[in-house]
Amino acid sequence: MTDAPVFAAVRCPNGHLSYPEHPVCPECGEPPDGTVDLSEHTAEVITWTRTTATPPGVREPNELAIVEFEIDGETVRALGQTTDAVEIGTTVEPVYADQLREPGAGIKPATGPQEYDGWRFEPV
Repeated sequence: MTDAPVFAAVRCPNGHLSYPEHPVCPECGEPPDGTVDLSEHTAEVITWTRTTATPPGVREPNELAIVEFEIDGETVRALGQTTDAVEIGTTVEPVYADQLREPGAGIKPATGPQEYDGWRFEPV
């Protein structure tokens, strides 16, 4: 397995979490002053969908979920592919995928190196 990067949510001085990173906290307007690695936590599936008409190079069917992490009394949501079927309320953990889609497939020709790594959510 490839070394996984940090799956980072940012925390502002007031403790609010946001993902992806924003220059200021969406709740209070303060700049972030730390990060939390979401890969060290589990989350709950809030909603999910299955697409069967996917872009070139993306698996078919492709199941996506919005998940919610609760960390120190604060919540933060993220969107990502799942590794298996999920339902609302399923507990999942983030797992790193070094390839979320086939690098050479696409509608437009590649203009340079592009990475397609990221995080999927796996039922616990």
